[in-house]
Amino acid sequence: MCGIAGILHFNNIPVERSLIQKMTDTMAHRGPDADGFFVDGPIALGFRRLAIIDLSEAANQPFTSSDGRYIMTFNGEIYNYADVKPLLTGYAFRTSSDTEVLLAAYIRWGADCIQYFRGMFSFAIWDKQEKEIFIARDRMGVKPLYYFLDDDQLIFASEVRAILSTEKIKKKINHTALLDYFSYQSVTYPFSVIENIQQLEAGSWMKIKNGRLIKKVYWDVSDTAATGFDFSDRTKVQQRIRELLLQSVKRRLVSDVPVGAFLSGGIDSSVVVGLMAEADKARPNTFNICFDEKEFDESPYAEIIAKKFNTNHTRILLQPSSFLDELQNALDAMDSPSADGINTYVVSKAIRQQGMAVALSGVGGDELFAGYPYFEQYLQLKNKAWLWKLPASVRKLAAVAGGDKKDRVRQLLSTDSSSIGNVYPIFRQILTPEKLRSLTSLANGLPFVTSLQHELIGKKENLERLPLLSQVSAAEWLGYTQHTLLKDTDQMGMAVSLEIREPFFDQDLVEFLLAVPDQLKKPHYPKSLLVESVKPLLPDEIVFRKKQGFLFPWNIWMKNELRSFCDTHIKNIAKRPFMQEKPIINYWHNFLKGDASIRWPEIWLFVVLEYWMEKNSVE
Repeated sequence: MCGIAGILHFNNIPVERSLIQKMTDTMAHRGPDADGFFVDGPIALGFRRLAIIDLSEAANQPFTSSDGRYIMTFNGEIYNYADVKPLLTGYAFRTSSDTEVLLAAYIRWGADCIQYFRGMFSFAIWDKQEKEIFIARDRMGVKPLYYFLDDDQLIFASEVRAILSTEKIKKKINHTALLDYFSYQSVTYPFSVIENIQQLEAGSWMKIKNGRLIKKVYWDVSDTAATGFDFSDRTKVQQRIRELLLQSVKRRLVSDVPVGAFLSGGIDSSVVVGLMAEADKARPNTFNICFDEKEFDESPYAEIIAKKFNTNHTRILLQPSSFLDELQNALDAMDSPSADGINTYVVSKAIRQQGMAVALSGVGGDELFAGYPYFEQYLQLKNKAWLWKLPASVRKLAAVAGGDKKDRVRQLLSTDSSSIGNVYPIFRQILTPEKLRSLTSLANGLPFVTSLQHELIGKKENLERLPLLSQVSAAEWLGYTQHTLLKDTDQMGMAVSLEIREPFFDQDLVEFLLAVPDQLKKPHYPKSLLVESVKPLLPDEIVFRKKQGFLFPWNIWMKNELRSFCDTHIKNIAKRPFMQEKPIINYWHNFLKGDASIRWPEIWLFVVLEYWMEKNSVE
């Protein structure tokens, strides 16, 4: 796990070593164990290392092939590298690292090497002979990759801030990206929050030679559901799910340093810990964040699991105020602004302080096993498909009659159909188009279509081939999961040099679950398919407990402890050219007065963005 960076000049002007070092210094938190550089005329590659597999200096990067032709810088882990290595006969390996296996595989198979890998990664390989660079990103989008490309150069890195540190790109906010940010609390591919800096799409690669770009998507979540399996046999389906879950956990235990696990005591983290105990003879290292306040504390449930699986369990006592105390540190850690992620930062920091460099997380269970309310809501909408057979004028009248509290209903009835592309963006909205038009000048009177909506529309045919619940899972990955959940997990974990691995986001598991019919996946109780697939792993106290989670009183804090902080940043952002000054200040004041129609995340989006823009001197 690390941070990578690179610069390629197309005009053969040499790259200054100090420039690539400046980029990697910006990402020192991603790799505190070592740094490295390759500079050769117009090409420079940089690296920061968090040593996880093969801790020797020989595995440091940038890594050069045995014949000296290829140089690679690589962020992530190839979990199945030991399985791929025997296929690479004839290559003289010098290390036991997954890094060298990846490079040898590229030399053997070229871009097709990715098909052999199971892991999380972004990497770049420079071919000295062909003067060609190849850059790829993992299927699920766990590891980030940003780039700037113009007629003269390519600049890429694991973080936006590393690219900005070169001072070759104007620090100008991307107004198109802000539509996504204000709608869904993060920015969707291909944009980043900075104009002219793009994200490489998950499951894709790009190759550049002589300034010419070739790009390919090699994996598409909407077109990868498993086929050829007999889904009519419920028992076989559950057995296969358990096999794939266990395989995924085993893969993510590959490490030359101790591996821990987040243990909240919920279903997802408990499944991960139970399978860890089964997969490895060593006792799992588990960590639970606990509180004196009962309304937040889940530690009794975590202790049930820790005792059942005989883990090395550590309770980390925090005060709710710890989240306020760490707020500025968490905001400073954000490479890209996000209204989420504060919790991940605080928990990751606490576990890292216990000496862990790797931790498994249970994130993803809700997304894959229909754990959110809108999975059921989507089924209900599809059962009312007759509504969309009514004339648009009738539906619009019904929508208007809904009143302010039915804003999302009005939006749904105003769409052309109940397709997932129309419905999911409305389910996931933070700020509605109507509110955004009143508070900002971003829409400029044009039809309001976000990048996520474009993405879903483009995949409409593939998405609609999936079972209905899987359509929601795929849309969730294309939206919140990829661009908020996984991005925040990476940036907040790596901010404190903690590698977080997510067993539920395993390619083989995801592809199988997307093909599972709705009648098997529809929950009879929370995530029943998951629970029944791993029986008797979880005790009833865990399965049927009341869900808690980190539901801290941000609404209260923003009106009290954080009031001055929020007030300053709301007034500052109000002066930005993309804002409507008086409306946003009035919106803030109405929130303070207790207007129940204004939710705290709607305000927090603006506060976080302004803090980030000021911190990074963005216009």
